[in-house]
Amino acid sequence: MAFLQKFLIRTLYAVILLAAVLVLNFSMMHLAPGDVADTISQSMGGADEEVLAQIRADYGLDQPFLVQLGRYMGNVLQFNLGYSFFYNAPVTDLILERLPATLLLVFTAQILALGIGVVLGVISARRPNGIASHFVTMLALFGYSAPVFWTGILLLIAFSLKIQWFPVAGMRDVTIEGGFFTHALDVARHLVLPVITLGSLFLALYSRLARATMMEVLGSDYVRTAKAKGLTEREVVYKHALKNSLSPVITLAGLQFSAVISGAVLVEAVFSWPGLGTLAFQSIIARDTPTILGILFFSALVVIAGNLLTDLALRLVDPRVGGKR
Repeated sequence: MAFLQKFLIRTLYAVILLAAVLVLNFSMMHLAPGDVADTISQSMGGADEEVLAQIRADYGLDQPFLVQLGRYMGNVLQFNLGYSFFYNAPVTDLILERLPATLLLVFTAQILALGIGVVLGVISARRPNGIASHFVTMLALFGYSAPVFWTGILLLIAFSLKIQWFPVAGMRDVTIEGGFFTHALDVARHLVLPVITLGSLFLALYSRLARATMMEVLGSDYVRTAKAKGLTEREVVYKHALKNSLSPVITLAGLQFSAVISGAVLVEAVFSWPGLGTLAFQSIIARDTPTILGILFFSALVVIAGNLLTDLALRLVDPRVGGKR
C-alpha cells in the first residue's frame, strides 16, 4: 500500500512537471522571431500583409498569448498536437508513424549497451589489474570522448563504403522481396551501424560505473563473509555482489535515457534513419512549429516516464530503495 501511494505521488509530480515543460516549450517558441505565417509566406515566395493576417487568423496566431496557450494545452489533453503545414498532416499521425523506428533504434542501443556494459564491468572488476580492466578503461575513454556523429561517419566509411557489409542509409531496402523473416533480416542489417553508434557512448558509461560499483561491493563485509563460508567466486559475484551493484547502473540508465533520445537526432541524421530524430531535424529546418512542439512534448513524456520506470526497477532490484528511514 505504501508503494502504491508513493507511486501515485510520483505520478502526480510527473504530470505537473510535464505541464510545466509544455508551458515552457510553447513560451519559447512564441518568443522566437517569426511564426508560421512568415514560414508559409517564404515558401510561397512572399505574401502581402493581408495574406499574412489571414494565415495568422487561420492558425489562431492573432489571439493573445494566454488564449493561444490555453487552446494548445486543451488540445494536448485531447491528444491533438496540431497540424503540420510542412508535411500537410496531423502532428500526432507523424509522430506515431515515425515512433516505431526510433523506439527500435533507441531501445536496442540502450539494452545492448546496458547488458554488455554490465558484463564488461563485472569481468574487469574481478581482475582490476588485468587485461580486461585495461580494455574497459580504454573503451570507456574512446566511447565517452568521441561524438556520436563522428563515430557514425567513421563506421559508414569503413563498413558501408569500403567493406560494404552494411547498407549506407535508411531502414529497409524497398527492392527486397520475401516474407517476414527476409524483411526482418534486412531491417536488422540496416540497424547494426546506428545501434553501435548510439550505444557506444552509453556502453562506456555503464561499463565504468559497473566496474566501480562492483569493486566497491566486492570489498564489503558481507562478501568477505560469503567467501569465508566456502562459496565459490562465481557464486559470490553473481548471486550476492551483482544484485547490490546494479542499482547505480539502473539509475544512470534512466537518467541517460533523455540523452539517448537527443543523441538519436544526430544518429538518425547521419544514417537517414526514418525516425523522430529525422523528423525533428527536418521540422527545425522548415520551421514547422506545430511539429517541433509535438516532438518536444513527446520527448518530455518519454523522459518523465523513463524516470518513473527507473524508480520502479530500482525498487524491484533493491526493495530497500524508498523504504522508511
